[in-house]
Amino acid sequence: MAASYDFPQDLTEAQDELRQVRADLQTLYRRVPWSVEPLDAWETHENAWRPSSRPTSPGWEPQDAAEIARLRAREVELATAIVTHAYWSLFASGDVLAAKHHHEQQMAAASS
Repeated sequence: MAASYDFPQDLTEAQDELRQVRADLQTLYRRVPWSVEPLDAWETHENAWRPSSRPTSPGWEPQDAAEIARLRAREVELATAIVTHAYWSLFASGDVLAAKHHHEQQMAAASS
């Protein structure tokens, strides 16, 4: 039988918020231009090992840059809170990964 873990509410809420912050960042990254600053289009040389190119980028709008900075800062705060949470000190080092894996499986099943 699989082990049962009683995750504290604040840890679960922090993980849920982290997942949402990362989803918000992904959505924003898909919307903004590829370069933060305005840059001209470019293309690798025709003999390049791995050819690639980018279109001209107008750069990010100030409000987008501010929102990305805010979300990144929140992502770091949440990740730090999760990794350093006192709950993990209840486990032997080898059992922490099992508890985290169990939690991720529960979250994946709940979102299906």
